[in-house]
Amino acid sequence: MTPEASVHASAVLVGDRAVLIRGPSGAGKSRLAFDLILAGRAGQVPTAILVGDDRVHLDTVGGQLVVRPAPGLAGLIEIRGFGIRRCDFIGEAVVALVVDLDAADAERLPPPEALQTRVNGVLIPRIPVTAGFAPLPLVVAALTTTESSPSRNHSADCVKGFGNHISPTIATE
Repeated sequence: MTPEASVHASAVLVGDRAVLIRGPSGAGKSRLAFDLILAGRAGQVPTAILVGDDRVHLDTVGGQLVVRPAPGLAGLIEIRGFGIRRCDFIGEAVVALVVDLDAADAERLPPPEALQTRVNGVLIPRIPVTAGFAPLPLVVAALTTTESSPSRNHSADCVKGFGNHISPTIATE
């Protein structure tokens, strides 16, 4: 077990998998967290509940990355233009996906190595999102779709010879 580290991030439990949302101040971490909660209510993704907003604690337990809300911020989320609001939250969840907002390495068709990150020694699927791009559709796709083919040459899977396939996801087959 590693010492708990506090990080500037938000996290939402979607079904049984937590999404850790990182990025610079103003990048939209709270917005994406709230969008995921709303997507859960709308049935676009499994039920979603806040773990923490703005600041969370990370811990490695049994080879898994665990996220917890910062004690003073538990159950609070910022809704831009509306202020700090109280909402339901969960005290702990296992991180299964990292979303990096305003990521310098975000690309339309990112290389496989950009789709993973190591946090506290744990390798986790990752979505790098470019500044100004709406992250919710990417996260929903990662949570609800699987790869179209076990082939590493995704463009070969398309009739027209070019690919627009999502790489490794955390969705189940």
